[in-house]
Amino acid sequence: MSEQVHPDLLRSTFSRRSLLRTGGGLAATTALLGTGAMFAGPASAVLTAVPSSQRFNLTEPSYDEFRSKILHESHHVMQGFAFDNQNVRIFIVNARNGGTGDDLCITQVNFSGEIQGSMHLNNAGHGVSIGVEPVGTDSYIWMECDSNGPTGDGRGTALARFKFVNGGTPSVKKFLTGSDTITCATDPVNKRMAVRRKEGGKMFISVYPLASAAAGNFSAPLAHFPQPALAENTVTFQGYTIYGQYLYTLDGTGHENPADINSYVTCIDMNTGKVKSRALTKAGKSLVYREPEGLGIYRSLAGETRLYMGFGSRSSMGDVNRYANLFYKNVLID
Repeated sequence: MSEQVHPDLLRSTFSRRSLLRTGGGLAATTALLGTGAMFAGPASAVLTAVPSSQRFNLTEPSYDEFRSKILHESHHVMQGFAFDNQNVRIFIVNARNGGTGDDLCITQVNFSGEIQGSMHLNNAGHGVSIGVEPVGTDSYIWMECDSNGPTGDGRGTALARFKFVNGGTPSVKKFLTGSDTITCATDPVNKRMAVRRKEGGKMFISVYPLASAAAGNFSAPLAHFPQPALAENTVTFQGYTIYGQYLYTLDGTGHENPADINSYVTCIDMNTGKVKSRALTKAGKSLVYREPEGLGIYRSLAGETRLYMGFGSRSSMGDVNRYANLFYKNVLID
């Protein structure tokens, strides 16, 4: 499942100074950040740069983590996923069997793709991207909630944060309520969170320290910029994540013939809002009806930082089950 993004919605260029000129001070900040944020006054409108970092070389080969694994809800394709780096866990979201389409399931798997537990959040949204925040030995899930339902396109209107408890009922705390098409992604290495949502009809990315987001303080983003247009007229957006200074996005569609692969990973400098690199990925090209689904960051116990790409698949075109597949890139460059 995916969303269509047209570049005409995304062509504006972000300027830190322009934020201070759009009506000035707190009112402009409120318009950009929306409800549910805490404000410290006009000074909160001043952005600080995301610290510089290396980026992934998107042209290097990809490697398998696991292939063809069934999630707790077997009839729906995987969507977003994220890592608890501290507790060595993977969480993958997809729609519930027999649900409304915006009733979601979070499945915890290990690095062999074996199910370790699951949890449901109904009336949530689409699940394009999720985040994870480790708190001691616990994992807190960040994801969209309060779907706009049958009157909209089944997308979340707020962010939910809750502790993952296998088989439990989420005790949800909500943030940025009243948003339009909101999702998030976490950088587990640098402990930051990106929020992606529509503002004035355009898709924007905002980046915060994860601790600030957990405290409900969205008043001082490290970065805030419109998602940039790509060279193609339209792309099918399939997920995103952040690492250091860079935002990574995934786009493309499902296909039966490997010759039709159109899945691309794009690297965007969050301090300029501009595309740094873009490359076709053929990871998992032999999968049956391979569809790109989500991105995530993990640093291995040996200290290797990886950019993971998710793909949904089937065993055959007539198979009712959907399978989860993870691949990664691991070469960083300056």
